[in-house]
Formats: sequence, structure tokens, C-alpha cells
Amino acid sequence: MVFASAHPIGGVDYPRTFRELEAWFPDESSCLAYLARLRWPDGFVCPSCRATKAWQLSRGLWRCASCRRETSLTAGTIFAATKLPLKTWFAAVWYVTNQKLGVSALGLQHALGLGSYETAWAMLHKLRRAMVRPSRDRLSGELEVDESYIGGVAPGKPGRGAEKKTAVAIAVEKRGSGMGRIRLARISDTSTDSLLPFIEDAIDAGSVLYTDGHKGYRPLARAGYLHQPTSIWTSGDPGHVVMPRVHRVSSLLKRWLLGTHQGAVRPQQLDYYLDEFTFRFNRRSSSHRGLLFYRLLEQAVQLEHVPLAAIVGGRLL
Repeated sequence: MVFASAHPIGGVDYPRTFRELEAWFPDESSCLAYLARLRWPDGFVCPSCRATKAWQLSRGLWRCASCRRETSLTAGTIFAATKLPLKTWFAAVWYVTNQKLGVSALGLQHALGLGSYETAWAMLHKLRRAMVRPSRDRLSGELEVDESYIGGVAPGKPGRGAEKKTAVAIAVEKRGSGMGRIRLARISDTSTDSLLPFIEDAIDAGSVLYTDGHKGYRPLARAGYLHQPTSIWTSGDPGHVVMPRVHRVSSLLKRWLLGTHQGAVRPQQLDYYLDEFTFRFNRRSSSHRGLLFYRLLEQAVQLEHVPLAAIVGGRLL
């Protein structure tokens, strides 16, 4: 079989129902063909000689018709070295993207009949990594920016400086009286050294940023943003009135972590849960669940493989 270019199945790029999913992907070869279209949307290109034709060999291998180099379709993706059938991965992606409130590892294990909780947990975390495109567009326009604190009820100081809680930076686009896209990130503290890199990575320069009067935001004007700070203490209004959008997102995030995951999220894996929440929130109005399936798989084959041990250890700040 020579693979030269990519074509959608029946003119449509994704299944619309679970029945269609099963019909489209009855075996491993159909799953591999679909992943090939996603990984090489403009057709196969040999990483060695740049030729555009190849023969399909065994599971996931293509041999360049010119230089004979063999290229693995799944190498360098979240599917690298997997022992699970791709049909199982496709079912997991469908299940994850079709549950609006997300799924737990236990729920995925039961839904797919997986042999162990650990397998389901690993699959979910690998899929969460794929929920964020490294090249995604930054937020823009008018935004609210603040921090929230994740963790159970604990004695001591609340808010900034709270002990035994994890700080999360939040940015929310204003869309009239509503909300646009969001970005979330775990941060080590609420200093400028932590907040400014988050903002510069997530938000276009020139955007209007509404924050409270925290000193960590003072350099925003010098960094190229139109900064509109409001002192909560002197405004006479509580924080949820001055900046309702970030407080709403913070509340939804905590409710989601507590409800879907029973609050059992370790700080070192929190980043992956934040990625999932962001993915779901930014696509909350999508009426085509199959499109979410397509987008997640598309990102999964463009993402570098990370060993499970690194995921268990979490990202470093």
C-alpha cells in the first residue's frame, strides 16, 4: 500500500455518533489510517529525504519509497510504545470528549472494561497533556486576571500566602457581560516573577488587563499591557463584584475538581487537570462532540511522547 496524501472519510473528518465511531474504526488498520491523515495532513513526508510516497508495513510503520527509511506513525506521540489497541484509545478519546463534566480514572476503567485503574489513570493523563496545543493562540482584548488557591479547608491565613494550598493564575477574556476563552496555570507564588511569565505566555501585548491592586501586577504597564488595577479594599465592593469572571471560573474549577475528581488531585499533577478544565471550558458551546474527538486526536499525534514516570512526577515550575 502506498500512502501519498490524506483524504477525509466520506468527505467528513470525524464520526458524529458512537455508532459511526464503531463503523469507521472496526480494526487497527482503520485507526492507523486515520492517525496518518491527522499526523500528515498534507501527505506523508519522509523525515530523512523529504520524499512524499511510502509503503505501509506492519503496525504503524511506513517505508519511504525513495530512501527506504522506516518511520513509525506513533513514535513521538502519546501512543508511542502503547500496549493497548488503538481501538481502545479511540474509544477512550470518544468517552472523554463526550462527557461534558469530565471523567475520573475509575469511570474510564469501568466504561472501557480496562484491566486496572493504573492503566485508566495513565491514559487520562496522557490525553490531558494533548488537550493543550503548544502553538495555541494567546488571549486578547479585555481580560480579568487574578489568582485562586486549590486545596482543602485548612487552618491559617486564607488567600494570598495561604499555606498547604496551590496557587493557580487565571486569565479570562471579557465578552460583553459574559466570558470568552480562559487560561490557567499553576504558579509557585504570587510575585511578579511568577505572574508576569504566565501573562506574557497567555495574553497578547496591548491587551487591557483588569486586576486587583496586588503589587505583583504593578509591572504590567511596562510590559506592554494596558493595566487597569482596582483596589478591592478601597472600592467598597467584594472581589466577585469587581472581577466577576475570574471568580466565576475559580468557583467552577473548584467545584469540578471536587465533584468529578472528589478533590483527589495531587499538586504535582494539577497542571494536567487545569489543561483538561481549560479544554472543556473553551469548547463549552460546541454542539459537535465528534469535532472534539477529532481535535483531541489531532493534537495527540502532534505532541511529543513523555514517559509515564515524568507524568507521575508532574511538571516543574
